[in-house]
Amino acid sequence: MEVVVGRIAKAHGIRGELAVDVRTDSPDERFAEGAVLAARHRDGSTRSLTVAAARAHSGRLLVRFEEVRSRDEAEQARGMLLLVDTADLPPADDPDEFYDHELEGLRAELTDGTTVGTVREIVHAPGGELLSLDREGRTVLVPFVRAIVPVVDVAAGRVVLDPPEGLLDETG
Repeated sequence: MEVVVGRIAKAHGIRGELAVDVRTDSPDERFAEGAVLAARHRDGSTRSLTVAAARAHSGRLLVRFEEVRSRDEAEQARGMLLLVDTADLPPADDPDEFYDHELEGLRAELTDGTTVGTVREIVHAPGGELLSLDREGRTVLVPFVRAIVPVVDVAAGRVVLDPPEGLLDETG
């Protein structure tokens, strides 16, 4: 299984540098010189890209890949997702930290055991992470904070929610 660690937003400059939206908590490791990433284009085609250099710039990383040598090649890479294999990820040291892929697909239930949906994805918003739940065919966003999500039990395949009144309602 692969997980997204970045998305190529646009070309930067004339020498093939790319602006990358980072989607990992370990950008220094994932985008270290010599790191090889799988790159998937919108059409589903993939290729390998090797990091030649990376630097922070305006909330993004500017990355130069060995295989991208010109502005034209950089333009062709726009929109590509940068991926790593989950087998290559180190185990989380903190029991309260999780990789997104570990949470996706977990059953969401209330403290009384009532199932309320399934975790579809983790949304990384400026104000913090949100669990995107599939609740009977509609999406509900739940702040991923201990007060609302007191239990994450990956082994049991569930997250327990203690939502404030109205959070899971149709109009909430």
